[in-house]
Order: sequence, then C-alpha cells, then structure tokens
Amino acid sequence: MAKSTDSANRIADNKKAAYNYFFEERYEAGMVLQGWEVKALREGKVQLTDGYVVVKDGELFIIGCQINPLRTASTHVNPDAVRTKKLLLHKEQIKRLIGKVEQKGYTLVPLNLHWKAGKVKCEIALAKGKAEHDKRDTIKDREGKREVERAMKSRNR
Repeated sequence: MAKSTDSANRIADNKKAAYNYFFEERYEAGMVLQGWEVKALREGKVQLTDGYVVVKDGELFIIGCQINPLRTASTHVNPDAVRTKKLLLHKEQIKRLIGKVEQKGYTLVPLNLHWKAGKVKCEIALAKGKAEHDKRDTIKDREGKREVERAMKSRNR
C-alpha cells in the first residue's frame, strides 16, 4: 500500500480522479521511463488527467499520460509525448489487481506522480466509477466545506 506523499515530492496530480471515481485500494508503482522523460518530469512538463491504466499480458501499462519533451532534449532521440509507459509492481499485486479489474465496475486510475528516493513513482488506485448523483453529492460536500471555512474565517477576524 502506498503512503501519502508530501507536496514537495509531487510532480503531477490527477484532480479529476477523485471527482469521477471511488477509490478502493491504492498502490505505488515504479515507472519505466526514458532519459528525456525524466528531464521533462523534473521541469513539471506532464499531464496526468487523461491517463488510465490497462493490463496487457499480465503487465500494467499507463496510457494517456502526456510528458511533453523539453526543447533542449537530445537531437538523437525522437520524443513521443503520449508513449505507453510500463508500470512496475510485484507479481502478487499485479495478479490481485487483474482479478479485481475483471470484476464488473472496477478500473485502475493513476492518481499522481511523485519522486521517491530519486525515482519516479506513480500512485494508482483500484477504483469504481461514480454515478451522476454521486458526483453531485461530491460537489455539494465541497461547497459545504467552503462555506464552513468562510464562516470560520470571518468569525476569527
């Protein structure tokens, strides 16, 4: 299971994920990246919102995670911004996730990219899609919390 990461190590967050899905379990996976991708991640040139995780031949891959190349990337490489990237997990974890994903309604969603001990890690979640009324409830809860915070702020002044 993944532990929450502090904001200093965060590279990118998938903010749409919490709106569209209920999270059942979270995992921290390594990523197979090329050199230019790591350099671009250091500069924060990544978009995770359209990304999703698929299972192919018993392995996990992230698709739609867009890493935009730097202008100063090497001349001998042809960077592909939407290249499919392999995720690294233990075999037992992959088997467990495959079993869950084959159940109706479960999917794997990338939540964030972060640094851990000099390596790029991707936090993924086993998630169930929210129905439209659940999304409306999420919006109501968020607005309710904002109103409470505003009231507390004005009260403290």
